[in-house]
Amino acid sequence: MLAESRDPKPIGSEAQWKSSIIVNNKHPRNENRHQRHASGQRSSFLGLETKTELVWEDWDVGREFTKSLVLKNIGLKIQKLQLRPPVSKFFTMSVSRIIAVSPGTTLSIPVTFRPSERCAYDDSIEFHGKSGSFQVFLRAIIPYPALEVPDTLLLPLCAVHQSASTTFQLKNLSKLHTYFKWDCSEPFQVNPAQGVLKPSDVLDITVLFKPQAALLFHKHAYCSFGEKGGETNSCCTVLLQGVAKYPCLHLRRSTSKGEKDSDDSVINFGSVPIGKSAQKCFDIYNSSHVTAFFSLTRLSGGVPLLGSEFTCDISSSNVGPGETVSAQVTFAPMVADAVSVEYLTVECKGALNKTALKLTGSCEGPKVSLSSSVVDFGCIKEGATASKTIDMINYSCAEATYQWDLDCAGHSVFSIRPQCGTIQQQSSVTLAINYLPTMPIACHRSIPCFIHHGEPLFLDLIGTCHSGAQEPDVLTPEHLSDSKKDQSDMISASMPSYSTYLDESSRQPDGSSVFSSTPRDNDKRCSVEVDSLLSRSPSSSTHVSVVPSELLFHHSCSSLSSSLTPSQAVAITNYTTVKITLVWTIAQDSPFSVSPITCDLSPLKSTSFRVTYNPKELNTLHGAQLECMAVKQPRSDEEEKQICLPWCVIVSVIGDSFEYGKEHFYPCCSLEPNKVVFAGQSFRSCQTVLLRNNGDQPLTFCRNLNYSSDPALVASVLLVPKCGLVQPGNHQILTVITTPKEDTPIEGLKLILQLNGAKHKKEITVFSMVEKVGVSLEGGGHLYFQDISVGSHTERTHFIRNICRLPLCFQWSIPESDHNVISVQPDAGKLQPNESLLQSWSFRPMEEKTYTLEPSVLVWPVNNPEWEKSIIPLKVVGTGSRGFIQAVPGVVHLEDTLVGCSQSIDVPLVNNSNCSVCFILFVEQTIQNEETQQDPEPEKCTPTALQLDRQRGNMASRSTVMLRATFRPDRQALYQWTISYVTLNRSGVPLSSPQPVCEIRAKGVFPKLQVTDTCSGGIVAWLNKTFVWELFSVDSLNEQLLSIPYPVEHTYRSPAKHSMRTYPTILIKAMLDFNFCSAPLNSEPSTFVLVFYNPGCIPVEWTFLFPEDQQVDFRHWTHSEELCNNELHQMKVVELFNISPRSGMLLSGQQRAVQFSYSHVMIGTHQLPIILKISHGREILLHFQGVTVDQETPYLYFLSRHHVFTPVMIGDLTPPVQMYDLYNGGDIPVRYEVDAHVLSQLQENSFNHALLSCLNPVGDIPPGKVASLEFIFSPLEAKMHSMDIPIHIQDGDTTLIRFDGCGLSPQTVFTSSDTKLSLPCVRRIPLPGLGAAFLSQDSVSIGDIPVCSQSSRVIFLTNVSLKEILYKWNLTQVVHIYPEQGLLHPGESILCVLTFKATDYPTIYRLDITCQLTQQAAWDQYYDALERLAQEQEKQKNEFTITDTDLAESRRVFAEKVPATAVQTKGLSLCKHKVTGASLLCTLPPICSKIARAEQQMQSDPVKVWKRPEPPRPTLLHLLVTARSYRSQEYLRHFPEQFNNHFRCFLSTKPLRPKKTMLCDARHPDEHPSPTHGPERNFLEHVITSVLWTILDDEAFTRPLLSLASKTLTYNPRISSSSPVPTPQPQTGLEETTASSDILHSQVDNMRSAECFGTRLEMKADTQRVPAAVCNDILLNTLQNLMTEAVRGEFNFTEPSRTDHSSHASARRHSSGKVRKDETDREKIQNEETQHEQQASPSA
Repeated sequence: MLAESRDPKPIGSEAQWKSSIIVNNKHPRNENRHQRHASGQRSSFLGLETKTELVWEDWDVGREFTKSLVLKNIGLKIQKLQLRPPVSKFFTMSVSRIIAVSPGTTLSIPVTFRPSERCAYDDSIEFHGKSGSFQVFLRAIIPYPALEVPDTLLLPLCAVHQSASTTFQLKNLSKLHTYFKWDCSEPFQVNPAQGVLKPSDVLDITVLFKPQAALLFHKHAYCSFGEKGGETNSCCTVLLQGVAKYPCLHLRRSTSKGEKDSDDSVINFGSVPIGKSAQKCFDIYNSSHVTAFFSLTRLSGGVPLLGSEFTCDISSSNVGPGETVSAQVTFAPMVADAVSVEYLTVECKGALNKTALKLTGSCEGPKVSLSSSVVDFGCIKEGATASKTIDMINYSCAEATYQWDLDCAGHSVFSIRPQCGTIQQQSSVTLAINYLPTMPIACHRSIPCFIHHGEPLFLDLIGTCHSGAQEPDVLTPEHLSDSKKDQSDMISASMPSYSTYLDESSRQPDGSSVFSSTPRDNDKRCSVEVDSLLSRSPSSSTHVSVVPSELLFHHSCSSLSSSLTPSQAVAITNYTTVKITLVWTIAQDSPFSVSPITCDLSPLKSTSFRVTYNPKELNTLHGAQLECMAVKQPRSDEEEKQICLPWCVIVSVIGDSFEYGKEHFYPCCSLEPNKVVFAGQSFRSCQTVLLRNNGDQPLTFCRNLNYSSDPALVASVLLVPKCGLVQPGNHQILTVITTPKEDTPIEGLKLILQLNGAKHKKEITVFSMVEKVGVSLEGGGHLYFQDISVGSHTERTHFIRNICRLPLCFQWSIPESDHNVISVQPDAGKLQPNESLLQSWSFRPMEEKTYTLEPSVLVWPVNNPEWEKSIIPLKVVGTGSRGFIQAVPGVVHLEDTLVGCSQSIDVPLVNNSNCSVCFILFVEQTIQNEETQQDPEPEKCTPTALQLDRQRGNMASRSTVMLRATFRPDRQALYQWTISYVTLNRSGVPLSSPQPVCEIRAKGVFPKLQVTDTCSGGIVAWLNKTFVWELFSVDSLNEQLLSIPYPVEHTYRSPAKHSMRTYPTILIKAMLDFNFCSAPLNSEPSTFVLVFYNPGCIPVEWTFLFPEDQQVDFRHWTHSEELCNNELHQMKVVELFNISPRSGMLLSGQQRAVQFSYSHVMIGTHQLPIILKISHGREILLHFQGVTVDQETPYLYFLSRHHVFTPVMIGDLTPPVQMYDLYNGGDIPVRYEVDAHVLSQLQENSFNHALLSCLNPVGDIPPGKVASLEFIFSPLEAKMHSMDIPIHIQDGDTTLIRFDGCGLSPQTVFTSSDTKLSLPCVRRIPLPGLGAAFLSQDSVSIGDIPVCSQSSRVIFLTNVSLKEILYKWNLTQVVHIYPEQGLLHPGESILCVLTFKATDYPTIYRLDITCQLTQQAAWDQYYDALERLAQEQEKQKNEFTITDTDLAESRRVFAEKVPATAVQTKGLSLCKHKVTGASLLCTLPPICSKIARAEQQMQSDPVKVWKRPEPPRPTLLHLLVTARSYRSQEYLRHFPEQFNNHFRCFLSTKPLRPKKTMLCDARHPDEHPSPTHGPERNFLEHVITSVLWTILDDEAFTRPLLSLASKTLTYNPRISSSSPVPTPQPQTGLEETTASSDILHSQVDNMRSAECFGTRLEMKADTQRVPAAVCNDILLNTLQNLMTEAVRGEFNFTEPSRTDHSSHASARRHSSGKVRKDETDREKIQNEETQHEQQASPSA
């Protein structure tokens, strides 16, 4: 993307050039893009190749800048051009006005630019040639800042709270120093944010993406730029896009092949020998799509004083998406027999999860034992030597470093070789022990063997030396056991086990409570003076002591000949009450000597000895342990001789013989460890430190107390030995003994070891603080439970952590009263230092209240059960409440579901209580079959049809859980389920009685299909809906389609196997006949349309299966190998029938029209089995039957050979006329005749009573028409009468029809006749061929009416097409429809008034009224064709026939006669010309000389025949009108309340019993026309209507009417004649004459009709008054006008009455008048068109 700033308007031209810059001076954050024309682009003009423009970019004012315009001739001719120089003075050129360029050569034209000011310049050079001209533009532009940046920058996928970056280049495309400044919003950062770019410079811009949420970010970075030092009025934009996601890290422990899988959150190193290390690995897996940066941190407060024993090679790193980082943890324990626990936490910024890893391991110290703890040398002679060996065994996996506390250089009578060393794991060492006594005494020493990081061992050495003069008692091991309590050097009692060594733990992090307890002193462990015992001198006993026990000698002499020998005195004290003998062991060639060597010491006395240091060589170091044996002398007064073990005291001495100024040996040694941590318990304990001499010179050490700032506190820490000598390559195990105190500083105590008697020293830091026993409880000592249902229990985890350096035991104490409410697991256990334990607490409320409980935990050190237990309380708060659940809504309705299928619904279960609810659901089912009444008891044996995805569950408080309910019905029925629940405790024990949750209602259904409408077309278009309804047995079909299918039918989507057997033995339960009626050969196909409707709520798939679809093999129709004639015939029959479409699917409430057709191309009666299969529903076998007759054969199609009359009451003098329809299915008129002989025979058998009479026994039926036979059924008995009547067809067969009629007793309760049909009244979808218009009703039921009465109905005819339609009603004598014909515009709906006028004889009417629909465009085409035909006839008047046949273009032949009346409607006068087949009317051809060619053309062209055009074929709409008329007296008896509601118009008097002739409305020849009919009546209606409208418009007349409306009117009928009217009596006898009964009934009807109008008229009407029929017509016309206005929107029935009655009436009058005028004009046009149609179609 280029970003530039706009240059000023150029000089020299008004047109601005386009540039590829983004210009914006006003809005710095909007972009305007332009496209630049490259100045270097070359084009070709007039055969010359040159540049389209010259552009000066880098220029200054006051200078000249020249560029060359190069013209190259690429053509083959010399180009001469006339040059028009630039018009401005700023561009000049020094060249002639006419130039010439030869082919292949170039011409350079210099153009000089001289600017006068800094602005844009624009000019051009124009070249003119013979072929045209072209221009070269000259432009000088101002340099402007222009930057190039990308439109969009997509940053890498980044984790939340982390960062990602990318770079892009910012290019300076201009020649200016451009200053830029970036502005962008979070989470993006641009660096550098501002700067200056040199011309054509490129700078890398870094975009940093730091998201704080997991979102998709789209931010714009705006770069404002401009000239350096100027305004940054230009701007470019970069769309920064970044996606942030949450990182997610997981820890996975790496396991070896032989290692079993365990918890990934724990790494257990097991037991590791001290001094060794172990490594284990774990993986950090990134399961997210972003790179995650993490760090490994330790849990705060978990690092011991000696440092962490766990080290990880990775402290922080990053993990790519889906990648794994492996980390190694090393465990190097430093404290023997201790358990170490630490926690590593993976911290990743932005991650929602936190993962912790527990590291644990134990340290195994050396475990050493001796093969014997006592070595007895027995008794030897003085000067002799005794030796023995023992084994020292290491049973552990750790190396054991040992040292015997014994001077083996000759200063002791005992020696052990080797004195020190290392024992490998699982190995042993053999020790050699020597006994060299120097004096005849008994010797005993208990020599300790110090084990580094282990418990010390003790070896008792005993021996006795005899001389010739002295033979002391011989010591035996039995003497050791007897005198064990008196041994002075047994220090084991005062040296605790090393297992008490513990890591020092730090405090718990903030937020947790720390509880501690200070232990009390242990009296038993402090009862002995361990200070003297641990000094490794026998003087530590209570019998003998030596002071001091350590001597330090510094020779500090210049030569060995010096007489000054250093010596020091030591004092030995006898604390016993007996005399003892002291004997010193003298070593040969030792620099240390003691004098005197032996002496006796009285009881409770002290004596002194002098220790002298006399080195044999200078500049060396010496050390020794001087041994003195104290032997008890027996007293003379002792009765029994008792052997007492000798005591031994030791004095440690070191010395150096360095001269003055001589540098001492530089110590090369190490201390392992240099920090000593004591267990935090206030009793004596010891730790070992290994001093290893790594040099090649001896090393002396001595503790120095002068360096301490607190000598008293430091003196409380003992170091054994305090001094000594370590030979090169050897080691010395130092034992630190102390008692931890509370005032010990946290930083520890410093023990200084002075090395080699000089300034060299080593420090030992001793941590000996008293540890406070304490644990940390999660949540600050508070534990809260959520509200829970009473009786149930809940669990919650809770952490307890050991925050001290001691391993602790804990035990929870819960009050006895709270045992049933709360519990904890585990309730006791051990906690290692820094270890956290996850405990599970259970809360079980028993009442509906809030519980506040205070259990406590008791803690104490593991190795000291007698320690005072610390009590740490925990506050537990929980609430018991009543939980409940409910469903929203309470009643759930499922959609209808197909039987055998399933439907699922999610029912939201809501817990609005304060506690969680553990529940179990129960379902109670109630089934109500559609055929039976509801069973009040639920069906227990029937498995429930509703399955729940969960029966049990636990819902948290204030939560919602979706319960998935699956409904799988097994029958067609109404299902109802009541879902209830019972609350449970955690063990599943019910806590409450069942409570209702919700009610689910559903319905299992089968696929349903229903035929709702029918129509016919083609050759059978004149068949009405009732006839088609019975042809296709629609009632039976609907009954089968709506019935419940059989199990086999329901199982399969397609027909079952049993229905696919060889034809015709198809075993299907339901079979129906589909009759396609009959038609002549080669006529149009019989087409029927059935509208299938899905009345159910589930989709229905249906299909019609022909024999080939049923997989019926035609060769199986016969057992022979070849097809018989019948089978070949059947194969042809399949092609006669067609269904379109054959299959489909209907959604709920949808309809679809299916067209059935039968082709009449083969004579005979044809049958074809078709299966109608409903998917998972009914299978119905349809027998398609169709008849095709010869064109010359008369044929009547009988819809049924059995007809049932409407029941008639016996004794009825005027039984109704009933109809039976006959259809002429042939091509010629058929004459029928009802067998009169059979009717006469019935009359004779019925006592000469006409049981059945036919009013039109003989008649003719036109082709394709339906005729109705009129019968009068007059029963004598109340029973069913069956009558077989033959109907003869002239030149045809005779058909026997059975008529059944039932006679009803007068006592039978009269019911109104149901003249309504089960047919739909409204067509909802367009049918094929009937899509132009709709009727609002397809059938009109008049109901029960009296004879001679009149009733009206309103129907609407709507044009739903996009074309104009002409309509015309075909009416009968009793049915009139107004308007009878007219024009319908697209979308127009017209109101039609149907008037039914009953005849004077009771009749059951079933009339088919048809409406012919024709498109106006079709008539226009027809009239145009007639016009062209008339023009041709007119032209042929002036034509004559010649014998010369030159051309055939004008030859015409007229095949038929054209009626002139058909053309007169278009305003043309057509002449009639009769054209025979042999005569031709041709136009005169033009004269042509080429006769032969014209003849050939005439012979090759066919003769064009002009045929008379056929009028358009109308589409038919059928309207069924049903009614039943009664004679007045009978109607008054049966319907007294409705009698006055009917208007009766009297016609000419006719006998009540009709004659046996065709019913018609022809009058008697003697009757005069009624004045209320014809033109006179129309004139009268028009006059009265006009008068009424004029009166209504008169305000003077309408205003008094308003005031009279509130007054009560008194009506007094006026009697015109005083003669009483005789009351008619019903006639029950049959012997009265017909004439008298007819007269009587006529009188009664006339009087009843007169009473309807409130006056009693005489038999002769007054001719001076307005007839009642005229008033009725006027009122009816008024109502019809109001209805028409309402339909058109001109009048609103619901609108309240207006105040201005005159204006309203006037407006209504004008609109009505306009309507009437339009209707009059329309009727006039339609009448003319109808006349033309009748003239054009004589058959119509």
